[in-house]
Amino acid sequence: MAGRKLRGAVVGAGSLLGKELAEELNRAKNVVWDLTLLDAAEAGGQITAAGDEALVIQPISADSFAGIDVAFFAGDEATTASFWKAAHAAGASIVDLTGALEGQPQVLVRAPSIEGSAVPDLATVAVVSAHPAAVMLALVYARLQPLGLTRMAATMLQPASECGSAGVEEVHQQAVGLLTFKPLKKDIYDTQVAFNVVASLGDAAKVSLETVRAKISRHLGVLSGGVAADTMTLQLIQVPVFHGYTASVFLEFMGGVEESAVRVALDGGVLQLLDEPSPSNESVAGEDEILLSITTTKSKEGSAFWVWMAADNLRLAARNAVACAMELADLRPTSGVN
Repeated sequence: MAGRKLRGAVVGAGSLLGKELAEELNRAKNVVWDLTLLDAAEAGGQITAAGDEALVIQPISADSFAGIDVAFFAGDEATTASFWKAAHAAGASIVDLTGALEGQPQVLVRAPSIEGSAVPDLATVAVVSAHPAAVMLALVYARLQPLGLTRMAATMLQPASECGSAGVEEVHQQAVGLLTFKPLKKDIYDTQVAFNVVASLGDAAKVSLETVRAKISRHLGVLSGGVAADTMTLQLIQVPVFHGYTASVFLEFMGGVEESAVRVALDGGVLQLLDEPSPSNESVAGEDEILLSITTTKSKEGSAFWVWMAADNLRLAARNAVACAMELADLRPTSGVN
């Protein structure tokens, strides 16, 4: 794979996720990506950075995908729905980070770092990059299932960046408004999120916590081959932070399992176990790893533990999307870019 060249198109390049994805592609060590950045007409002409290179975002059209090897859709679901067929018709492999294509025929939900779900083949039309929160939980499940894990209960704390730049900006404006005694902007959440923790949003909110929770649960089930869905209970809470998913996870095992065994299982690769300091939104910012800490608790059924975990949601989503793209690229002819 060393020195391989591929043409990639990032749709939604002006979004937080699109920018992170362009950076991740630029950091790739095994592939040189020739990137085209695309977005809606109003974003056309903007300049964004991909590593040390400044790239101009181009207005998207049905003709934007000629010669593209992999098209990444990282903007909104409506744009994905409008242009994915044009990308497919042009011969591009498709990685969907918006979830708009989930449920379509021959479309797979994937996290290549986790074994258990279907692997792309030549009949695959597109791949939906699994939700980063589902990837976090599925990795823990996959590592601990051989030890006899019987129950997982997670409270997932959602950052504002789940709603993109608009969500982050609204939380910022709400914080400023509260400190200066001004009316709160509620266009995205239809409720106060700044300096607040909520289990549901307003009726007119642009996002639904239940919709996101259901998506995480579906993806977790796919990544675990359907097994984890029977043992996992998930609650999703909106918290007033800008970036980074955190989660408090209760783990229960039938029979005696030592904490040392759980520590060994959860330390290595993308999972990094910490004792001090505790993982946090701040400590995972810009990091590739998912950080965890473990404490033992009591259980009437066997052994039980609490795991506190944190991950940079944008970085994790981008890295997973690139891994999905490489699976699809391995199915393509190896001519690449001259």
